[in-house]
Amino acid sequence: MTLQIADADRVRTLTLDRPDALNAFNEALYDATADALLAAADDPDVAVVLVTGNGRGFSAGTDLLEMHKIATDPAFERGRHGFPGLIDALVAFPKPLVVAVNGVGLGIGCTILGFADLAFMSSTARLKCPFTSLGVAPEAASSYLMPLLVGRQNAAWLLQSSEWVSAAEALEMGLVWRVCEPDDLLAEAHRHAAVLAARPISSLVAVKRTMTEPLRAEIDAARERENAAFAELMGGPANLEALTAFAEGREPDFSGL
Repeated sequence: MTLQIADADRVRTLTLDRPDALNAFNEALYDATADALLAAADDPDVAVVLVTGNGRGFSAGTDLLEMHKIATDPAFERGRHGFPGLIDALVAFPKPLVVAVNGVGLGIGCTILGFADLAFMSSTARLKCPFTSLGVAPEAASSYLMPLLVGRQNAAWLLQSSEWVSAAEALEMGLVWRVCEPDDLLAEAHRHAAVLAARPISSLVAVKRTMTEPLRAEIDAARERENAAFAELMGGPANLEALTAFAEGREPDFSGL
């Protein structure tokens, strides 16, 4: 089991459940989360989806050990949805999406906030977009959505530095809506989700559609640019050095790159 699913008050809570891997997304978790979003979109008893993580992490992003296998083994069997399918599901998700960042969030564990209608964060959590430290390009339309969400300079730092962002910094830059004490996070996120879920679903869907529809073409274009850059860089010298260093438990050396 990689994903827990629970319903209450017309809110469906999806809990990423690979705690030993800090809820890093392997192909199985990408598939399970995409399937859950697609199912919730079509379920008339679900008004809002809340995403959080089990354990110390929210999500450590893509599972780097599996990413290394994908980069070096042409025979590796990919998932039905994988990362692209999860982003497709997030882009198309028609109902309010609430995210509760309970611990560390890296990569998609941070860029998912570009698709959140409301984002809550534990005061002890931290976020990072580690693209440059992995020798790759942005993902999940973050090159378009993050400047919209936090402004160009905050987005430039977030996407280019591969540095950690604290909960206080995330709140100040507008990356999250509320910061909560760890023990209060899930209850507070669910309380706000339930307020939304008490409204008519048809109206919630209409509000979200009118807010997001003007962004769709730009999101698609950003994903195309990012995918092209990612494909060019993945498996290249910087990316292989980063993945090899991770597998060997050392810091990567980009001095010649």
